Amino acid sequence: MRTLSITQNVTLDGCVEMITDWFHPQDQGRTDMADVQEENQRAAARCDAMLLGRRTFEDFRGYWPQQTDDTTGITEELNRLQKYVVSTTLTDPGWQNSTILTGDPVEEARRLKAMDGHEIDVTGSITLCHALLEGGVVDEVRLWTYPVVQGRGRRLFPDGFQLDRLRLLDARSFRSGIVLTTYAVR
Repeated sequence: MRTLSITQNVTLDGCVEMITDWFHPQDQGRTDMADVQEENQRAAARCDAMLLGRRTFEDFRGYWPQQTDDTTGITEELNRLQKYVVSTTLTDPGWQNSTILTGDPVEEARRLKAMDGHEIDVTGSITLCHALLEGGVVDEVRLWTYPVVQGRGRRLFPDGFQLDRLRLLDARSFRSGIVLTTYAVR
């Protein structure tokens, strides 16, 4: 069975919604972010599919394919990956290697996990992440915690949500002050 992981960029106060400018993916090209970029490349080698909500997919599709001078490798990776977008309104994905999933997100995730392949990653897609966590199909949570307090914004774990089975798999700090923590959900 494939691993389904949630990977999120998060502020120190737990926000994943980017209301301010605390995160920009092209920052990985900075010299103080080289170790972050290396870790992202290692993670990309383990992953062959992304599961995304419609809004995150549309944001990615509107940005990444147009990046012609991307030194981070993210554009190439996203173009290569199989992308599954959960949507009841989208009819044409308009991006190579993309498939629209119209069924129940938890059942679709279970179906994808049962298919042959490597890891499936979810990023952004806060509403989808909430459904997948509540549906019990998430295997790992990876949090890239930025040393910023935003003070407002949507969170990965909604109010009242409990998850008592987390087990720390890894914790690493980077020169930029960013910390990556990886937890097993089961």
